Amino acid sequence: MKKSLLFFLALGVGALVGCTHHNGWSDKERKALRDDIGNYRDMLYVEDLENVEFEEFSGDVIEAVEIDYPTYTVFYELPARGDTLDVYVVETIVERLDTDPHNLRHIFPYSWLVTQGILPAGMDVQAQRAFYDCLSQKVKRHYHTTHRFLYALMNDPMAGYAILQMQSDCASELFDWGATEVDESVEVSTN
Repeated sequence: MKKSLLFFLALGVGALVGCTHHNGWSDKERKALRDDIGNYRDMLYVEDLENVEFEEFSGDVIEAVEIDYPTYTVFYELPARGDTLDVYVVETIVERLDTDPHNLRHIFPYSWLVTQGILPAGMDVQAQRAFYDCLSQKVKRHYHTTHRFLYALMNDPMAGYAILQMQSDCASELFDWGATEVDESVEVSTN
């Protein structure tokens, strides 16, 4: 009787372990999601990432999706899977901006700031970091949350001017660089 009970218990545990493994995501399934994330390559923030940074970013998105949807088929059968993936991508961007203000460089790359005359050419990494820290503080004071900032950047036509003013203020405060007033004709890149 004991042997039968142990046999069925072992069989049940084996089946449970087998089911748990079967419901998880395989490497092939993760690759399919990584390919879907590749469609976001031209999105604000993501477009400036180097290939290695994009792979890391994709890994963070995949990990977040896999935590919330431990069974691959549940995620892929969602009626609004594309919209759901949009949310995960934006949430990962927000998390990265909240974690390190220097990540604003992916929205406003240093080279673009130089071509717009906001920053001087040849700044070292430490000076650039100080600029992005200053800009981050101004953005947080103005928009209060990273979500609001990203929403405004994508939807509010006046956001470009406000951010340009913040950038100019930081350049002036930190490096005594730039004009005292922002030229409203300068277009802020949001793609």
